[in-house]
Amino acid sequence: MKTLPRRSVLTGLAAGSALALGGLPRFVQAQSAAPIKLGFQLHRTGIGAAYGRWYERTAQAALALVNAQGGINGRPVEILFEDDGTDPKRGAEVVEKLTTQHGCDLIFGPLFSHVVIGSAPRAGELKVPYLVCSEGYHVASGMLNRWTLQPGITDVRAQVSSMAPWVTQTLGKRVTMVFPDYAFGHDHRDFFTEAVKAQGGEVIAQIAVPPTETSFTRYFPQIPAETEVLYHVMVGPAVLTFVKELGEFYGSGDRPQIFGFIDSLEAVDLAAPGLEFLEGTYFWEAHNRVKQADAPEWEATYRAAVGVDDNGASVSDARDVATYSHMFSVWETLFTIKKGMEAAGYQSPADRQKFVEALEAMTTFDAGLDHVQGAKVFNGKTHQVFGSQFISKVEGGKLMRVHQTSIADGQYPDAVDYTAQSF
Repeated sequence: MKTLPRRSVLTGLAAGSALALGGLPRFVQAQSAAPIKLGFQLHRTGIGAAYGRWYERTAQAALALVNAQGGINGRPVEILFEDDGTDPKRGAEVVEKLTTQHGCDLIFGPLFSHVVIGSAPRAGELKVPYLVCSEGYHVASGMLNRWTLQPGITDVRAQVSSMAPWVTQTLGKRVTMVFPDYAFGHDHRDFFTEAVKAQGGEVIAQIAVPPTETSFTRYFPQIPAETEVLYHVMVGPAVLTFVKELGEFYGSGDRPQIFGFIDSLEAVDLAAPGLEFLEGTYFWEAHNRVKQADAPEWEATYRAAVGVDDNGASVSDARDVATYSHMFSVWETLFTIKKGMEAAGYQSPADRQKFVEALEAMTTFDAGLDHVQGAKVFNGKTHQVFGSQFISKVEGGKLMRVHQTSIADGQYPDAVDYTAQSF
């Protein structure tokens, strides 16, 4: 791998690129022999660093497979990584740098909502496709622009609306929510509250926590005693502190049912001291961290490619737990880029608009090695993908799936038609 200031460039031809496919890639004759350059806006530092580390590894693994299969339109593919510090202002600067200085054909990869919202307008101004691996409702809400798409992961509105029926019917109807106080958390607050109400339940308290908070003990006394379900979603480097302090607060006494988003435990080992209280609690997962007994055949290939074992940790260090419920979005987005560029006959930045239009024309993605999390439906008008969600229960210290939603469970009325907007 060649390292340049504040970025890295991968051609995907390193050791292991064949991924058991056999031999070196063979690139067919293309109009241009120059590599297709994809910019990756990476949370290498800042509160998103744990995600960024695994997003980069996943991008490298997907790139190796794409190049082993012959690249895109007969051309090899490179990824140029730039750190945005998980910062909105820096994010916009990264979009500018990748586009104008490095000549990337498109940009993909950011996760944190406030960074996406701060960066997407610059992508629109530069007329460069911007494919985000986030979860906020910001794309489908219509607040961004036609150049911004989210084809690799579902959004919060779909996630919470599809799971609310199970939560209220199985765990309880009086809910207290603890969430990060920024756009991503606000989506949880707004849409889960709405979904619980539709099921005859009630969110009786909403506790917003700054995403940079490092101690949470002062928030827990705000949880009403009549709470039947405690709903938590937390992000950032202090997630382990959050779940430990939550356990200390409840101790061995009575507590409500606890339903969390795995965001509160992404990159955290369930066997870490102080997490014993999580036994019997529930989590949303987009992609099961622990390999389930009925895992599809391509799951083993994907885990081997990204370097994750059956328990969801690095194959080289069991203490290095993957951000498994989010990182698949990078893999799937890269393969969607491949599909879109091939459908558009993409050759140069002059074809960027054709690429966006090609994606907007897509409707379904079949489950398989290209789409490892599962089958999906893509809404070209809203630029948002829809898929299944999983609810897992902590049993014997492992996350075991107990419920799977349908794609239809998470679909909702369109709030925008980007295809009616000009480029």
